[in-house]
Amino acid sequence: MREWRVVDIIVASVVSVAVGVIFWAWSAGYAGIAVLTAAFPPLGGLYGGGWLIAGVIGALVIRKPGAALFCEVLAAVVEAMLGSAFGLGVIIAGLVQGVGAELVFAAVLYRRFTLPVALLAGAVSGAFMGVHGSVTSHVAWALEWKAVYVALGAVSGAFVAGLLSWLAVRALSRTGALTSLASRRAHTERAL
Repeated sequence: MREWRVVDIIVASVVSVAVGVIFWAWSAGYAGIAVLTAAFPPLGGLYGGGWLIAGVIGALVIRKPGAALFCEVLAAVVEAMLGSAFGLGVIIAGLVQGVGAELVFAAVLYRRFTLPVALLAGAVSGAFMGVHGSVTSHVAWALEWKAVYVALGAVSGAFVAGLLSWLAVRALSRTGALTSLASRRAHTERAL
C-alpha cells in the first residue's frame, strides 16, 4: 500500500515540526562550529548531519514514497519560520537534502529499512548537502576543499542522520508509538 493515509500525513508532519525545531537549534550552534573550524572550514561538513535527520527518520517511520522529501522540506520550512540564521535558503537546502535521502529509499523500492539503507540514505543526503553548499555558500573554495566538505558531509549524514534515525525508530517502535504505521515492528526487524 503506497498511498498516504491521513495518519501518515499527521505523523510525518509532527515528526517534521519536531525536527524543524532541532534544525533551528542546530543552526544556532553553527556559529561556534564556524569558529572551531576557521583554520580549515571544510571540517564544518562534520556538523551537517544534524540537518539531515528529518528525511531519513521520516522515510524510516512512514515507509512510503515521498516521505523523506516531505519531512526534510517541512522541517526546513519550520526552521526558516523560527528565524534560521541561514534565512529562507534552508528551504532549498532541505529540498536538495530530502531528494538525496529519497533516492536511496526509492532505489530499494521502499521495501528495505535496514541499517545499511539508513546509513546510505544519510550519506547520500549528506553528499547532496555538501554539493549544494559548495555551489551556493562556498563558491570561492578550492575544488579540493569542496571535495573534503562533500565527503565529510556524507560521513556526518551516515552517522548522525542514518544511524541515529535508525536507532530512534527502533526505540519508538518498541514503545508502541508507531502502532498504526508500517514501521510498528521496526524493533524486531533485522539490522541487515
